[in-house]
Amino acid sequence: MIIRRAGLYDMDALARLYRDTVRRALPFLPELHTPEEDRAFFRDRLYQEFDVWVAEQDRRFLGYIAFRAGFINHLFLAADHLGRGLGAELLELAKGEYAELALWTFQANARARAFYEKHGFTAERLTDGEDNEERLPDVYYVWRRPAPGQAM
Repeated sequence: MIIRRAGLYDMDALARLYRDTVRRALPFLPELHTPEEDRAFFRDRLYQEFDVWVAEQDRRFLGYIAFRAGFINHLFLAADHLGRGLGAELLELAKGEYAELALWTFQANARARAFYEKHGFTAERLTDGEDNEERLPDVYYVWRRPAPGQAM
């Protein structure tokens, strides 16, 4: 397996991975966009505004992370690769770059919440979902790198 910076040429495949993962692992999410809209978002927004890294093996994408200073927008894995340590590897890329990171996830996504809490993120705000397009309750997490000499 290799982890590399994604190129614009990867965005359509990453959009397909995202859609498949959401359908298989997050069935509570409403399907609000078409596959074409997903691809446009990945090409025109995600790739333009975030550093995107992909994990692949034998030319198959297994997961990806999209982040910028202080914020993780996406961390998605192929549904058949959940719980294998790949998410932690991708998360470490972002944590290695920035001393503080934040992200949103849905309150109903117990697996993601447990993952982020295991990796040092703290829930700082719960919402009723009024401000997200899915209209589902979400949670805002923050991680801060410990100061030198401070226990992790």
